Amino acid sequence: MNDKLENKGEELKGRAKEAVGDATDNEQWQAEGKSEQAKGSLKQAGEKIKDAVKGVTDKN
Repeated sequence: MNDKLENKGEELKGRAKEAVGDATDNEQWQAEGKSEQAKGSLKQAGEKIKDAVKGVTDKN
């Protein structure tokens, strides 16, 4: 459960960083924010896949 919260937190942190970058025209922060969002989203997708696989294997 901790991993899921950390991954969502990383995505939200990225959104915030991108928003600050947009507001200040800071291209580095915009790029870092987008990158953090993508990493968080990918990690969340990985957790969902692990949960789905675990759910299938638990049923067998």
